[in-house]
Amino acid sequence: MSQWLAAARAVGGVAERHADDVDRDARFPGEAIAALKQEKLLGLLVPESAGGPGGTIADAVAICHALGQHCAATAMIYAMHQIQVACIVRHGGTDWHRAFLRRLAGDQLLLASATSEAGVGGDVRSSICSIEQTNDRFALAKEATVISYGADSDGILVTARKTPHSPASDQVIVVVPKAGCVLEQDSGWDTLGMRGTCSNGYHLKATGEMAQLLPVSYAEVSAQTMLPVSHLVWSALWSGIATNAVARARAYVRAEARKKNGTPPARLAEAASLLQLMRSNVVAALRQFEAASASPDELLSMPFAVAMNNLKVGSSQMAVQVINHALLICGLAGYRNDSPYSLGRHLRDAHSAALMVNNDRILANTGTLLMALREDPDLL
Repeated sequence: MSQWLAAARAVGGVAERHADDVDRDARFPGEAIAALKQEKLLGLLVPESAGGPGGTIADAVAICHALGQHCAATAMIYAMHQIQVACIVRHGGTDWHRAFLRRLAGDQLLLASATSEAGVGGDVRSSICSIEQTNDRFALAKEATVISYGADSDGILVTARKTPHSPASDQVIVVVPKAGCVLEQDSGWDTLGMRGTCSNGYHLKATGEMAQLLPVSYAEVSAQTMLPVSHLVWSALWSGIATNAVARARAYVRAEARKKNGTPPARLAEAASLLQLMRSNVVAALRQFEAASASPDELLSMPFAVAMNNLKVGSSQMAVQVINHALLICGLAGYRNDSPYSLGRHLRDAHSAALMVNNDRILANTGTLLMALREDPDLL
């Protein structure tokens, strides 16, 4: 077990103590995030050359899985933060970015993301707002329909058109420290699940240096880093939610067996089988990402995109299936909110998975890619 995973499990205990009231009150899990900062886990992916520990995507995946077993909102915030860090680490080429990473590792800054925008129909690959350059400075204004934990973040990665005259798809990402932006909240976050992510909508205004822009297009950042890392860390935390659901079902069955000396239900074995498949898919996709990381061409390839898309869709579907099995095993004890076997929060949080980059949108994209690919008949 790595030192990072041990630290994450300690944070998980903090997160679990507050998970129910974070969910009930739809509040930011401040205690758990403070514990993550104390354990120096926010700077995990910052390379040693920039003053960080030089952790890997595999470390981030393991931590997301561990946190997901205790508080899904905490795990999601951590996952979204590491997605942003990974983008800067891989694509940030300026002295400004290197200095920012050093500050992130030292001060344990929390990064958020503003990719969604009013008026584009949920398509994060299109922007209305644009970078307005004056000499070596920029300004932008964005109607962001969602900025998760924006009010509690220390910086935001914002997508925008490259210039006011660029087409909607010609996008860049700019790293905006909190001191360089103004957020005016214009919508709230009263949702079924993932309530602690506090994903309010904001009118965002930002100014800064042109050096804060990542030097490559958003399309490249998205394909090589943002999407695959998103699908990996999200799938890991969804697997964590499902893992805890099965653990609660097993505990319930054991307790009932001690009372009644009964036979464990076959549905428990079925839930464990689905969970094993879900976790195996995450590990297999992680290994595929690690193998492809040294090759930009491989990261941009259609087979790789299909594999990552399939991971996200499959994980989001199986998480709900596993938790449903656990709920049927526990029965009323799992349905109650005041039971040690309660699974209501697990199920509500897991239902968000299909909506985070809507599965229908991903499946449509995958279908288009599959039309251009040759079928691979081999298993190994």
